[in-house]
Amino acid sequence: MSQRARWTLVIVLLTPAVVLPLLVGIYDRFDPELFGFPFFFWFQFALIPVAAILTSVAYQLTKHEHPPADPAHDDTEAIR
Repeated sequence: MSQRARWTLVIVLLTPAVVLPLLVGIYDRFDPELFGFPFFFWFQFALIPVAAILTSVAYQLTKHEHPPADPAHDDTEAIR
């Protein structure tokens, strides 16, 4: 897998963990209840392990790599 493809996959994996909690309109309701908890609460609690799993997978994909180089910020000339 190329470095760019790997980082694209990492972004795709991390997006639900960031975006879903911000979309309050999709879980701002009481029904269905689970063990007496309104949907609003148990949906957020369910997102915690989902976000942890997605973050763990993203970390495993990138723990031995560096982010792709940005040619606009190439500081190799400044080092010399």
